[in-house]
Formats: sequence, structure tokens, C-alpha cells
Amino acid sequence: MAFKIYTKTGDAGKTSLIGGTKVSKSHRRIEAYGTIDELNCFVGLCFDHLKSHNIANVLSEIQDRLFTIGSELACDPNKETKLKIPDLHESDIELLEKEIDKMNEVLPEMKSFILPAGHVAASTLHVARCVCRRAERCIVRIQKKESTVDPLIIKYLNRLSDYLFVLARFAVHQLGAVEIPWKARV
Repeated sequence: MAFKIYTKTGDAGKTSLIGGTKVSKSHRRIEAYGTIDELNCFVGLCFDHLKSHNIANVLSEIQDRLFTIGSELACDPNKETKLKIPDLHESDIELLEKEIDKMNEVLPEMKSFILPAGHVAASTLHVARCVCRRAERCIVRIQKKESTVDPLIIKYLNRLSDYLFVLARFAVHQLGAVEIPWKARV
């Protein structure tokens, strides 16, 4: 018999953290890992837009790290779990920094703010960047309340949003599109 996707256990607005603790679906941990899941979906969409242009090689690595972050957030911090959750490492952040620096070497200097547009791939990367920032804010709220979040997660998301911004610019550049500068109304 095939595995059923629906369990009906969440029909009353509750779900379980890894470790068994029942919480409301509006719990800040559920909100945080749900936002990480949303970010992961947008990163996948960005990968799909860019893979044929050979500029999406790091995005699948990022998706794996986002699963790591989501798994950690889904754990009850007050319970020991039997499930082995992979760790985030400083080298994951260093990879993003190295990629940012590589892309910045070929990008023109930014002389103004740019609009999140220019090509569908770039626009999608900007959406991913905004979702990343929202995820970061959700996790900072957990850290302030519970002090149970690995600070490396916040650092990784902060750097990831920078990476997504630069990748959006790089995509515009590589795809032969044009960045659209913001011209403030006077």
C-alpha cells in the first residue's frame, strides 16, 4: 500500500515538532521553517530559470543547506531527538562569500539602487532574496525569545540574501539583459 500524504492530525490547527511536542500551526518555529520551505521553493524556481544558462551551480547546494536549516528549526529545542540532523558549517557561509566575490569581479559598479526587474530570472531571484530576509527575521524573533537557534543559521541567511542579490545582478549581466536603475521622483 502506498504511503498516504494526509494524516488528518493537523485538522485542528496543531502539528508536532520533531521530538513530539504539539504546537499551534501559528507557532513561531512553524512560521520559520515554513518560510525556509517557501525560500527553498523559490531557490528551486531560480535554479530552473538559470540551469540552461550554466549559472545555477550553487543553488542546489543552497537548497540542501535550507533543508538542514528547516530540519533544525522543526526540532523541539527542549527534547533530544533520535533523528540525526545535519549541521551547518562556517564553510557554507564562506562558499557564498567566495561566489559573491567571483560574481562581483565581472559586474559593473552599482551607481544607484536597482529595481528588482530586468529578466524573469533576476526578478525571481529578488523574490527569493525578500523571502530569505523574512525567514531571517522569523528566526531572529525565535532567537530573542528562546535563545535556542544556532547563530550560524542567522549568519547564513544574512549572507544568502546578499548572494541572491548579487546573483540577480549577475544573471541580468550574463543573460544580456539590462539592470533598471531606480529613478526617484522629484
